[in-house]
Order: sequence, then C-alpha cells, then structure tokens
Amino acid sequence: MELFDIVIIGGGPIGIACGLEAQKKELSYVILEKGPIVNSLFNYPTNMQFFSSSERLEIDEIPFISKEAKPKRDEALEYYRRIVTTNKLNIHLFEKVEDVKKLNDIFQVNTSKGHYQAKNIIVATGFYDIPNLLNVPGEELPKVSHYYDNPHFYAGQKVAVVGASNSAIDAALECWRKGAEVTLIIRGAEVGQRVKYWVRPRYHQQD
Repeated sequence: MELFDIVIIGGGPIGIACGLEAQKKELSYVILEKGPIVNSLFNYPTNMQFFSSSERLEIDEIPFISKEAKPKRDEALEYYRRIVTTNKLNIHLFEKVEDVKKLNDIFQVNTSKGHYQAKNIIVATGFYDIPNLLNVPGEELPKVSHYYDNPHFYAGQKVAVVGASNSAIDAALECWRKGAEVTLIIRGAEVGQRVKYWVRPRYHQQD
C-alpha cells in the first residue's frame, strides 16, 4: 500500500487548492471526493448566482472569467473542472471516506473503494451536506426538503419556504415566478439584512 505525504478529504475548491500546492511542493497526495468534482457546488441550486465576484472565487491565481460580475453555478463548475483536468490532479471521484485512524504516526484511511496510508490528513469537506434542522414535528415527512434545486418541481403547488436570508429568498422568488403559491416563513419583521442588495428590490416588488 502506497504511503502518501497527504490525503486530502474533499474535492471542492479548498481540496483542489490543497492538491495544487502539494503538487508544487512535489509531495505525494491523493484527493478523495465522495461525488463528482466540486460535489458541494454541483448540489447547489441550478440557477444559483454567487454573492462573491469571480476574482474572489479564483484559486492559485488562475483567472476566473464569467459573463457577469457575479458568476453562476455552472460557470464555477466549469472553472474548477478545468483546473483539475488541466493540472492532472490526482483525484478519486465517487469514493467516500468512511473511517480515519492514526496508528504509530501514520493515518489509515478507509473508503468505500479502498484503503490508504498518509503522513498527513487535510479535511476539506465543507458544510453544504449538513442541513440546518429545525427539530420540529413533521420535519421528517417526505414533502419536506432541506435542499433546493430547481423551481420547476414546485410549479402549481403551495410552497412554504422557511428562512429569510439569501438562499430562502432566491428559492421563494424562483418558485413564485414558476407559478407556485409561495409563503415565506420568517422569525423577524422583514427579510434578513444580509440578503443580496440586487435581490432585495425584487423581493419587495412582490410584497
């Protein structure tokens, strides 16, 4: 079994950046990703637009060219995919890390497909796969979702969106435009102050 200098858990932007640095330093490494390249971004809503400008999403000084100042999900997927393929990063896709143990200063990494040894471990798993549960009755019902993808699914339906920040407002507006009857459930008297400045006017127009 090969002993790597580094095993990187997670193939998102941070994991990719770590892989690039390991490659520059001529360290042996492998990136283990449980899904496709930048799995967390792949699971973002289809029409999502980032709050950050493209240059703030760049890694390793590789230019990120987008059609608008605020890039969209598909542009980010293409950007990070090109970085992985152009630099021939050693990344194993659709391989979930199931267990990590340290024995005599060496990490033993067990995955859904194999076993690895490493001198060092970098955990770059992100947080998108961890839903923010409300712990209220009915939350476990099949009609309740903690993830949002495409508004077409909700056309012609009654939809309750819980939350008042960027993701909730984006989802509510998209569903409303597709013909859903949307109710926004929030704790305060109005939407959050952190809602993107170019979105707030669109929301208030629908009040």
